[in-house]
Amino acid sequence: MVSAVWECEALAAHLVAQGGVTVFTNGCFDLLHVGHLRYLQQARQLGDRLVVGVNSDASVRALKGPTRPIVTAVERAEMLAGLRCVDYVVLFDDLTASSVITALKPAVYAKGGDYDVENLPEAPAVQAYGGVIQLVPFVPGHSTSSILARAVETAS
Repeated sequence: MVSAVWECEALAAHLVAQGGVTVFTNGCFDLLHVGHLRYLQQARQLGDRLVVGVNSDASVRALKGPTRPIVTAVERAEMLAGLRCVDYVVLFDDLTASSVITALKPAVYAKGGDYDVENLPEAPAVQAYGGVIQLVPFVPGHSTSSILARAVETAS
């Protein structure tokens, strides 16, 4: 297991040389929690290696608002790279991971069960090269937003 943060182009070449089944997933992963861990562990079981795309700080702000992220992209990437189930991490600036998916062409694109394929913005990129989209069951009651809401509630 490599568990390192890579540049997208270098990782694409490396994965081609590795062969096998690459699984890719992505997200903000702001305040890593057990829901993230369970989801990533399940995604990893879908292939030979798991690549995690992490939204940059600017893209998290655009998606979640001006008070986010809580943890910087570099630190979020380092935390994810330290998980046993994660083989590679790549940072990206866009609001979706479509450009990373197009570059890496993973055999499987995994996303949480709180999404559906019809509304998944990355679906066209995966379908363009014949990849498989696999929805991983959502772990209810575990989200960064709910953790932040509980923290605010307890602080008042």
